[in-house]
Amino acid sequence: MPIDLKTQQPSSEQIPPPWRPAGAKLLPAGAETIEESIIDVRQKIYPRSVSGWFARWRIIFVVLTQVLFYGLPWLNWNGRQAVLFDLGARKFYIFDMVLWPQDVIYLTLLLIISALGLFLFTAIAGRLFCGYACPQTVYTEIFMWIERHVEGDRVARIRLDESGFSLRKLRIKATKHILWILVAFVTGFSFIGYFAPVRTLGADLVALSLGPWQWFWLLFYSFATWGNAGFLREQVCKYMCPYARFQSVMVDRDTLVVTYDTLRGEPRGGRSKKVDHHAVGLGDCVDCSICVQVCPTGIDIRQGLQYMCIGCGACVDACNQVMEKIEYPTGLIRYTSERGMLEGLSVSQIRRHLMRPRVLIYSALMLVLVSVFIAALATRTTLRVDVIRDRGVLGREVAGGMIENVYRLQIINASEKELELSLHAVGLPGLMVSVADQPALRTHAGTPTGLPVPGTIQSAVTQSASHLVIPPASNRMVPVVVRAPVDAGTPGSHHIHFVTTSTAPDGHVVTEVREPSSFIFPN
Repeated sequence: MPIDLKTQQPSSEQIPPPWRPAGAKLLPAGAETIEESIIDVRQKIYPRSVSGWFARWRIIFVVLTQVLFYGLPWLNWNGRQAVLFDLGARKFYIFDMVLWPQDVIYLTLLLIISALGLFLFTAIAGRLFCGYACPQTVYTEIFMWIERHVEGDRVARIRLDESGFSLRKLRIKATKHILWILVAFVTGFSFIGYFAPVRTLGADLVALSLGPWQWFWLLFYSFATWGNAGFLREQVCKYMCPYARFQSVMVDRDTLVVTYDTLRGEPRGGRSKKVDHHAVGLGDCVDCSICVQVCPTGIDIRQGLQYMCIGCGACVDACNQVMEKIEYPTGLIRYTSERGMLEGLSVSQIRRHLMRPRVLIYSALMLVLVSVFIAALATRTTLRVDVIRDRGVLGREVAGGMIENVYRLQIINASEKELELSLHAVGLPGLMVSVADQPALRTHAGTPTGLPVPGTIQSAVTQSASHLVIPPASNRMVPVVVRAPVDAGTPGSHHIHFVTTSTAPDGHVVTEVREPSSFIFPN
């Protein structure tokens, strides 16, 4: 809002905001009405290109994130796709790890760490994620880069949109949208490549033989990228993103945010370089409005921190360039804290104030959770066994003076190597284990065995001596019969443990998993 140089108060004069094209409808200053809000939503923003320190960092993050996103699906690892979330097989491949639905605890820890990281970074330096790594910001930057190279910078784009229909305008607009759709299509294809083998997906796409759901998600994500980055842009950040709404509770007077130095800049106004602006009662701000023109969300940072600000620093680069041209000190708009600006603190003093209780608490929690996450992954066993009692077959007496219980063992091999396992049961004297006939399972003697007939005991199966072979990255449901002498316990339920042991070729135990269950003696 303009400043009256005599009263140093906001002026009621209507000046068209520089991010709006000529002829845009203006409402009385300060009129917060529904009509004004609707006009703001429908008004197109024309960000001006800018160069500088923060602009270079945005380019670096765009390149890094997109090289990672587009490149990971094509990376091979152990003869397969390095990162693949195979929802059909319910297996997630992440380099050397094979994760199953039972490993959801790792996803939970990762989400908690990510949330705490977001809180920590916001408490320290505001919306860093939004300004540099958010997918909406990244793809908006890519689409605006294409738009600037096809249509020109801000003024050229405004003139093109305000001009009447012509073949030149049609050609330019068509070229822009073709490039946008191409980027959106590649983005959608790459995203689906994380959930289906990307090479097979590519071959099916070339042959136009994708399945109906593959076509749906490919077109859906392509359309979403095209619409969000090409048309909605800042509206997503201002009206759809919930983070913009609750960030205010995570920042305080010591948070580093993009800040306009009001004490130094006001009262603002135009002047000649030859005039001593302090002598005529002017601040350092020349009211050029370039800081507004470069803002991707179209806000005026001189009106204070607003929830629409994504902390990209474009206004900092733009203002510093203007200050250098008129030979004023840079930093009129800068990353600093409210306390640092009002109290004139030095950089070292501002950094010392960053180490406040909430930051220390977030950091401590992050350190603990990251340590737990790393330790859990490092000690994660590649063998998982779940025991399920057969509810239809409770304990029963069979021939030979034995009590028999039936179980189903779900054995998961989370490694990419074949596992040779030894299965036995402990907890009662004389326990014997036998395994049903499956292609990848065999007894310790090497001869396949079927599910034992009640009343008989296989001579090849001795106490705690069943041997299994589980293929790599596989999940097997193994029917198991456990028998105990009739005099090994009293009627009722008794605690037992299934012990599954993986051994190395030299005979030493690699992994041992003990799973509890119960053995029932009938009355």
